[in-house]
Amino acid sequence: MNLLYDMDNSFTAIDFETAQGYRWSICQVGIVRVENGILKDQLSVLVQPPDNYYWSNLIAIHGITPKLTRQAQTFDRVWEQIAPFIVNQNVVAHNGFSFDFQCLKQALEYYKKPVPGYKGHCTYKIYGDNLASLCRKYRIPLNHHDALSDARACAELFRMHLNNDFTK
Repeated sequence: MNLLYDMDNSFTAIDFETAQGYRWSICQVGIVRVENGILKDQLSVLVQPPDNYYWSNLIAIHGITPKLTRQAQTFDRVWEQIAPFIVNQNVVAHNGFSFDFQCLKQALEYYKKPVPGYKGHCTYKIYGDNLASLCRKYRIPLNHHDALSDARACAELFRMHLNNDFTK
């Protein structure tokens, strides 16, 4: 299977931050859309998690607080905005199979929404290292645990993978 041919260099990179240790407690979504190898769209959305409740240890990691998401939409409403980037698309995330794809699935199930079809790809599985280390190695800008920054970095890593370009 020729991944380049099958994908036409088009994919969506996603990243989620969570308010609690539960995958369904999404508090930020970062999305980067790449079409034919060119960044076409990007989106960062704060999301009000259920009951707008946060674990303090996760606030310390990403800096998102209940005050920041008090007026934000819940994930079921945000889904309407982000679904076109995910449904029937190639979707890539760093540590996607263990975290981000589970966040998506569990948040949709929490809000009783159908889980769509998409083809998942994981840059952790491709590179075998954490996002921060890879960004240092390949000189990719990263504001770690900001969902949009993480999605941008993931998109760049996946673009490099598709093009076999590790010269950055």
